[in-house]
Order: sequence, then C-alpha cells, then structure tokens
Amino acid sequence: MFTGLVEAMGTVCDVRADGAGRHLTIGIPGFGSELAIGDSVAINGACLTVVERVADQCRFQAGPETLHRTNLGELMTGQRVNLERALRLGDRLGGHFVQGHVDGLGRIAERISQRDWELVWFRCPPDLAAQMVPKGSVAVDGVSLTLVDVADDRFSVALIPHTLAQTTLGFKQAGTSVNLETDLLGKYVWKCLRGGGVTLETLRTAGFVRGPATSS
Repeated sequence: MFTGLVEAMGTVCDVRADGAGRHLTIGIPGFGSELAIGDSVAINGACLTVVERVADQCRFQAGPETLHRTNLGELMTGQRVNLERALRLGDRLGGHFVQGHVDGLGRIAERISQRDWELVWFRCPPDLAAQMVPKGSVAVDGVSLTLVDVADDRFSVALIPHTLAQTTLGFKQAGTSVNLETDLLGKYVWKCLRGGGVTLETLRTAGFVRGPATSS
C-alpha cells in the first residue's frame, strides 16, 4: 500500500530481458541504500519487489502482466521514474490509498500553462473514466492527484509547482503514456452499480441516501 506521495525520482540504470519479463535496475537517490531484499517500491505507480541491491541501485523484476498493463515496458536506460516506498503502519496518509496495482494506461492529451501551475488533460479508457469523479482522487504514474474535470474518455488535474518540480509529470510531453490507478473505493462502488447489486433505492433503504424516490 502506498500514498501517492513521490519520495524521489530515480534513474533507469539498466534494462535486461528475462524471458517474457524484464529486469530493471534503478538508481534510487536518498533511500536506495536503506532498502532490503523483498521490500516493495512503487515505480511510476507499479508495485515491484527489490530482488537485489548494490549501494543505492536496486534491481526489480517485471513480469509479462506488468509490462502489458503499465509503461514499465517502455523504459530505457537514462530515463527518470517516480519512486515511493511502501506505507508503514503509523505513517501519515497525505495522499490517498494507492495499491500500486495499475489499472491501465493513459496518455497526456494537453498541457495548459497557468504561470507556475499547469492544467493537464489525460486521455484514458472509458471504463477507467467511469470510475472517476470531479474532486476525487487518481494516481498518475504513482502521483496522488485531485481530479478537476472528468469526461467520457479523459480527465484533467491541476499540477502545483512542487509536483512539477519533484515528479516526472513536470517534463512529460503530450502523447506520453502514464500509468493510471483509480481510487480503491470508487472501483468497488462502480462494480456494484454496474452489476445491479446496488441501486439508489437500496442505498435509500439502508439510510445512506435521504429524500423521496424519484418518480418515473
């Protein structure tokens, strides 16, 4: 479990094929030397396990499913990535609950400069957009962000100067892929509503929704 608050930007030091998967060696400034074999680290929002460490460089294994569902398969030597260690019991939760289980890929559609800030629009699969709501949360390349607007196949966020300076979202250009993880609670609500198991009437009966039923 993570919070979506990026701790550092690492650098891809080596990428090697491993059958259908890949080995990724990442240089991790700041806390790389503190990691142990078996520790979990979110790399661009995808939870991977440390399998080897030398000084502040750690090696991770990415399997076929991870490479298919995330942008980790696109990584090349020298590229920067967002990094976050797994949440510890008792840590402050400054972002939102992020599992590190990427739901799918999106792409930067447009960057709109607002002086030191930026409004950024992302394209995404419609089924992921259906799980988002304005002022809700979404993790983009592992960064916890608040949604501004949501359309059928896109959404927007406002990036503050700190986020632009401390994460890869500050320099990724239009057309670049990003990993998306929708809000954990939103997924379950969306699935229940989609399956017909929960309706406004059942929520009203349970006391979660007040007011009379609407007439057809």
